[in-house]
Amino acid sequence: MTGRYELSSQRWALIEDIVSPPQTMGRPRRDDRQMLNGIFWILCSGAKWRDLPERYGPWKTVYQRFRQWRDDGTFERVLTRLHLRLRQDGFIDLDTWMVDSTTI
Repeated sequence: MTGRYELSSQRWALIEDIVSPPQTMGRPRRDDRQMLNGIFWILCSGAKWRDLPERYGPWKTVYQRFRQWRDDGTFERVLTRLHLRLRQDGFIDLDTWMVDSTTI
């Protein structure tokens, strides 16, 4: 069972290859799924980075990974894949899909 704001194994499998590519060299990274769950916790709870629960790892590491994924386009690639998946499953029409600030 996953906790609040955390990805289930099924949902993680959809994006794992984008978010957590195989590492060929260097020091082993902290678990990417754990980092992503920490990012979701911050974004969904509205808390400050320093208030991140310890189970997600050091807040500085989670914040660094957030900035890395934001800057290198990882989040954009995940969003693109999820859009395509929703379209294939018939849940979204990309021609009419939009986000309106009045609904947020």
